[in-house]
Amino acid sequence: MFLYGLNSFGQEDTRQLILNGIDAMYEMDYETSLELLTKAKTQAEVNNNAENLFLAINNIGANYFSMLDYGEALDNYLEAYTIAIKSLEPSHEMIILNNIALLYSKDNKYEKAVEYFSEAYNLALKNNKPISRGIYAVNLGDVYNKQGNLKSAEKYLLEAIELVKEDDRLLIDAQLSLANNYYLKRDFTEAKKLLFKLNEQLNDKEFIGQKIEVQLILSKIFLKEKDNLKATEYAFNALNEEVNIENKIEIYKQLSSIYSNSKLFEKALSTKDSLLKFQNELHQIKNGRLYETNKVKFEIQNYQKELKAQQEKIKTQQKTFYTVLLSSFIIILLIGWALRNSYITIKQRKDLHKRSKEIMSLELEKERTENLLLEKQLKEKETQLLLEQEQLKNEIESKNRKLSAKALFLTDRNKLVKTIIRDLETSDNVKGEQVLNDHIRNLKGFLRTDTEWESFVRHFEEVNQGFLNNLKQKHSTLNANDIRFISYLYMNLSLKEISSILSITPEACRKRKERVSKKLELKESNQLYNYLSRI
Repeated sequence: MFLYGLNSFGQEDTRQLILNGIDAMYEMDYETSLELLTKAKTQAEVNNNAENLFLAINNIGANYFSMLDYGEALDNYLEAYTIAIKSLEPSHEMIILNNIALLYSKDNKYEKAVEYFSEAYNLALKNNKPISRGIYAVNLGDVYNKQGNLKSAEKYLLEAIELVKEDDRLLIDAQLSLANNYYLKRDFTEAKKLLFKLNEQLNDKEFIGQKIEVQLILSKIFLKEKDNLKATEYAFNALNEEVNIENKIEIYKQLSSIYSNSKLFEKALSTKDSLLKFQNELHQIKNGRLYETNKVKFEIQNYQKELKAQQEKIKTQQKTFYTVLLSSFIIILLIGWALRNSYITIKQRKDLHKRSKEIMSLELEKERTENLLLEKQLKEKETQLLLEQEQLKNEIESKNRKLSAKALFLTDRNKLVKTIIRDLETSDNVKGEQVLNDHIRNLKGFLRTDTEWESFVRHFEEVNQGFLNNLKQKHSTLNANDIRFISYLYMNLSLKEISSILSITPEACRKRKERVSKKLELKESNQLYNYLSRI
């Protein structure tokens, strides 16, 4: 009875450690949380309590997920999944399947996410758990939306709405995902109908994340409908909420698209600058979390070593006690040497086996640390390359703007020269004046555009290396006029500016754009600029 009481007390203490660890995790004190959960895990293993062991390991995985260490999180989730299958109810298995799927979804591995969400959904269906089934149906709908499988997404989301209609929070999440599905299918009428309804409901502080998402989707819809004022209004409404750094990045991406679509290029550039700043801040936060993760891992390793040392000390004390007891028993029964030699041999084998395991464990830990350092270095190099690519892109855009300004200046100059020539030729005072006629001839010399075009092509190729060669190789049917028109369009000049440079009407310029689009085998002329940007 005394031993049974000690065992029960240990289990109650383990559960309290888990609860305290979860509280520390919500307060983002990951070091304390992992220390408490690791201690709870050790106690659960000693007491052979599968449920406490599952809860401890699952929440250890949740800690690493919060610290963005997805590899470590997945290892713990899979360990918890094994325990759930072997020893626990299907509800535990559903929980861990959902956690694994969320991890894969966060890491953009949507096929694996669908696989685990589907397993959780089928378990909920089999065990008649409608609320759980509704949650997993919402998650499946979200992943299918991200994959572009909109038909399957709509099916699960409509089912989820029926299953969770009694739970306001879950119902809002399901309706928001369905609205996003309508938007992706370009069914803007249904999407707006649902979003306006949600926008009126989401006034509580606990729904800030959903409120921001509603505003963003509405902004995207109005941008698609070419209502840039409404798109801007909803984007700024989202920005006025209590947004985090990731929300800010999404909102500034949307504002950049709106300003570009409105041809407010200065505002678009300014917004892109802000976007880069927030992306850098997010990168710094992630790097900080990676450093914090490594620090916490180091502290946990030390704590585990201390636990191991304490356990070894207890084992040593137990061994000493048993040795004394055995020696006494041997002395009393006069069976000394044979049993003593046998005991020493067994002990030596255990020590050798134990030391071998420790050496292997140290070697594995060293290899893992080296892999982590290499991964960190690769990520830093990748970040540096991305920054260099963005800087090069900005330099090319700047040079293209200067080249555009030069082309417009030359066009205005030629128009002025033409006006002067026309005025002089129609003047009665010019006729018969050889000197004035010579000046007129010289002015006409300024209007020759072949040399200017060759100079323009040379500078254009210096700024946009390989563009014209790639274009000619892909589309050999393009003539010189088509290539000239495409070059101006690639520099993001408007049709009005291009028509001014080419001395044609804006309507003729628009028709030329349609003709060039057909030569490039594009369905719509408004796809031309995006196509040229990818060459």
